Amino acid sequence: MKRFNTILMVIIASVIAAQCGSNTQNDKKTSGSDSIVTKVRVDTVVVFVGVNNRGVGRFRDIQLQDPPNAAMVAKGKAIYQSKCFACHKLSSEMLVGPGWEGVTRRRTPEWIMNWVTNTRVMLDKDLAAQAEMAVCLIRMPNQDLTDEQARNVLEFMRQNDSQNK
Repeated sequence: MKRFNTILMVIIASVIAAQCGSNTQNDKKTSGSDSIVTKVRVDTVVVFVGVNNRGVGRFRDIQLQDPPNAAMVAKGKAIYQSKCFACHKLSSEMLVGPGWEGVTRRRTPEWIMNWVTNTRVMLDKDLAAQAEMAVCLIRMPNQDLTDEQARNVLEFMRQNDSQNK
């Protein structure tokens, strides 16, 4: 348990330092098909933390089209406006939860889909989700999205990121 707390504290410190714009450098290297190793440098301390880049849940291989599907984007926008906008801005600005700008560049489609459909388990078991909560300080409620609705939201997120490059 002490090791877990130490790892969690390092992740939290790294996320906070990155959010505050400190002198932090991140290098990502692929290590296997379902995890990445992140090298986090905060001042002179370097820590390696293994993170599953798909999250915890049933989504393992999401196939994306370029550009995002316009019909799915429209449905995802409607879902965002009814369930998400009260806590999330489309910019990088944090409201209750983090802003959505850049989320599809930071997270895999599988992680996002697992997050929005399996929030409670992700917060209990996924280190990246726990680090996000450490910054936001509020657990995201389960929005009871179907797989199709979650996919539409993912397409809307992709469209938002393509407009905010």
